[in-house]
Amino acid sequence: MSDRFIVLSGCSGGGKSTLLEELRRRGHAVVEEPGRRIVQEELASGGSALPWRDLAAFARRAVAMARADRERMCDHPGLVFFDRGLIDAASALEAAGGDPILAGLAAEHRYNKQVFLTPPWPEIYAGDPERRHGFDAALGEYERLEKTYPALGYEVVILPKAPVGERADFVLARLAG
Repeated sequence: MSDRFIVLSGCSGGGKSTLLEELRRRGHAVVEEPGRRIVQEELASGGSALPWRDLAAFARRAVAMARADRERMCDHPGLVFFDRGLIDAASALEAAGGDPILAGLAAEHRYNKQVFLTPPWPEIYAGDPERRHGFDAALGEYERLEKTYPALGYEVVILPKAPVGERADFVLARLAG
């Protein structure tokens, strides 16, 4: 199962969601980023589990949602692309001073050994209602994840700064090779 689960991670605003949409367009199963879904739900309900209000509560919700996403996709027969996932959420929780759960969750819930990271790309970075942090915070997040994945035994593949179609071709070629 874990070989079919592909993580797209890296720098906020680096084009993950755009790449995910291209992979969906090409017929692959995709799972949208837990963080964005949580922010949308919290803003709609007036909740406080927002990264700029209560990062630990936000990260705990992201861990729970990422676990549920994995469970939901277990029976899907093909590749499944995750915009972030359990490791990103658990890493954020630990960085926020929450429970040290990363190593245990990472051992229990593996993804494909190749993790694709979007590098910092200031030319396309933009804030929005769900992404209120600046580029410097996105860069710090990227640097944390760039270290976290290899420490857990994953092979980090940095995505090229290229048009989305070329990025999708790159990912699929790496997975086929």
